[in-house]
Amino acid sequence: MKPFLILQLRPETDAADNEFEAFLSKGVLSPDRVHRIRLDCEPLPDDLDLGRYAGTIVGGGPGCVSDPPEKKSEVEARIEHTMLSLMPQITEGDLPFLGCCYGIGILAHHLGAEVSKKQFGEPVGTSLCRITEDGAADPLLAGLPQSFEAFVGHKEAAQDLPDGAAHLLASDACPFQMIRHGANVYATQFHPEADAAGFHVRIDIYRHRGYFRPEEADDLHAMIDAAKVHAPELILRNFVARYG
Repeated sequence: MKPFLILQLRPETDAADNEFEAFLSKGVLSPDRVHRIRLDCEPLPDDLDLGRYAGTIVGGGPGCVSDPPEKKSEVEARIEHTMLSLMPQITEGDLPFLGCCYGIGILAHHLGAEVSKKQFGEPVGTSLCRITEDGAADPLLAGLPQSFEAFVGHKEAAQDLPDGAAHLLASDACPFQMIRHGANVYATQFHPEADAAGFHVRIDIYRHRGYFRPEEADDLHAMIDAAKVHAPELILRNFVARYG
């Protein structure tokens, strides 16, 4: 049985560990079925062959593809370069890939679409996502309701649909919530792995990273507690079930 590759981009250990545990829990994956690499502190193996994995799952992070080079930390620039270096192998080989949050920026940018903060970036909170016509026929959305809430918090977004990509999920605030390239390359603007407990952790860790004013943290915690977010994790389970 091939393992899944989990690539993490968060330089904060508490946030990275919490996200990793969420991927395992929501994807119903045991630790022995994954190869975890934290790109903030680990290089990729020189002989990395993504075809040896059942699929690649990419987490979120505080970096933005659209930030100018001078605004990116050394770690953020290195992570972005590493991720973009993998995309030709993924898209040309149509290898199973699920990019969460930051992953949609990487995929859309690689495919030539504009990724920016011009429109559609979303503050920390929830977004009501709707399944499109293409999404209704996609196996990763099997079993999900026609519309559902998802946790979001992303400063940038794809401004248009990449050429040749399928549009699977939309929302009023951000039209491109989930896309697919080819048959097996997926990305989401929202966090399919996130639940309320995980978002509480991220609010505390990222309160000074420009997602919201620090004094708004208590209100965001209350909003997260009141949210009813359950459906998105099924996307992660469907991805693991389909390719595992």
